[in-house]
Amino acid sequence: MIAQTAPATQSPAVPPSSAAPKRRRRKPSLYRTLSRVLIMLIVIVQVYPLAWLFLTSLRTEQDFATGDPFALPSSLTWENYARAFETGDLGRNILNSFIVTMGANLLIVLFGMMAAYAIQVLGFRLSRFVRGLFLVGIIVPVQIALVPLFIDYSTVNLLDTYQSMIIPLAGFALPMSIYLFSSFFEYIPRETYEAASLDGAGPYRIFGLITLPLSLNTVVTVVLVNSIFIWNDFIFANTFVLSEDLKTIPLGLQNYIGAMGKVDWTATFAAVCVTITPLLLVFLVLNKAMIQGLESGATKG
Repeated sequence: MIAQTAPATQSPAVPPSSAAPKRRRRKPSLYRTLSRVLIMLIVIVQVYPLAWLFLTSLRTEQDFATGDPFALPSSLTWENYARAFETGDLGRNILNSFIVTMGANLLIVLFGMMAAYAIQVLGFRLSRFVRGLFLVGIIVPVQIALVPLFIDYSTVNLLDTYQSMIIPLAGFALPMSIYLFSSFFEYIPRETYEAASLDGAGPYRIFGLITLPLSLNTVVTVVLVNSIFIWNDFIFANTFVLSEDLKTIPLGLQNYIGAMGKVDWTATFAAVCVTITPLLLVFLVLNKAMIQGLESGATKG
């Protein structure tokens, strides 16, 4: 006898929509939420003083003196900016700060790159020891050099000159700049330098054609970091500048203090807004290059 097989039962068709499992929405983790809250707090802390400074610079003098200084202004006026330029020589102060900042940055980048190139790329006996000596300069306070520099400048007739501010500002900024440049040069593969040497390139040609173009982001980082401190320097300018023609921005803001200590606050805030605007614009334009320079310099540094 031949056993008859029962017909195979067909399973009911499953709709394609129910076959694929539904993706569950990823709930934000506690770490991500806390990170966003922390970032928002940092942004508020950084942006609020700038917003308050700008709004205060537009308030009338009577509104600022009689009302709540932290409240929104009842009326806005641009007369504070006109009075800021009339009260002090603000244009001349900005020009002096620009000359000092550019001159100091030129020396910082030039000597910092050359020193880092000699220490990290060329190499020599006791190069690590020399690098350590430069890094010790980071912890040296600038105040201890004021009196010796004042005596030396008076001897060589450098008081009340741009050089009297540029030289110490560049000198005290060199240790950190050498550290950033040498850390970045360590990140560049040695094979790049060896290939250039096999092609007949000398150390100066390698520096100009390979090291310098690759270091543009680090140069931007060094310039921006040092420009903030040089632009706002008060110690060296107050010690070595004796005439009104060479006063920088921090010294020029003293002109807004009137008789008996009376301060024209609204004009002062307007002057501060004018002086910080160039740095903010440069930082906003070059912030990506600055971040890349810090990341590349910290990879092996």
